[in-house]
Amino acid sequence: MAGSKAAGISLDEARQVVAAAEQKAAEIGQPMNLAVVDEGGNLLVFARMEGAWLGSIDIAINKAFTARAFNLPTIDLADNAQPGQQFYGIHASNGGRIMIFAGGIPLKRNGEVVGAFGVSGGTKPQDQSVAEAGVAALG
Repeated sequence: MAGSKAAGISLDEARQVVAAAEQKAAEIGQPMNLAVVDEGGNLLVFARMEGAWLGSIDIAINKAFTARAFNLPTIDLADNAQPGQQFYGIHASNGGRIMIFAGGIPLKRNGEVVGAFGVSGGTKPQDQSVAEAGVAALG
């Protein structure tokens, strides 16, 4: 249809994102929790690598939700959520679902957000690099 919005992320595409991220996490030797949400912020695909922290399951899912809710990488939101910054206290909004740690990135097609990806289980640079590897698989 002319003028219609970009279609949301498909299940196959979400699986490709997770597979690429799993490969990167294996390369760096850090098991991760990986979550893809659709354009509505609803969980589409989740994977917990063997040995990934149980406490990071919810964090990965909520990083994906946060990236979609604000159409921003969570690493950018984190910088602006510090005391004295414009989004200070945002982590308490949305029923506490807002994550301000690195590792959540919107998924885009033709400049339109079609979902988001969240990764948790490592350090800030590890989470971010694994998330970026997953997002790159979408193209």
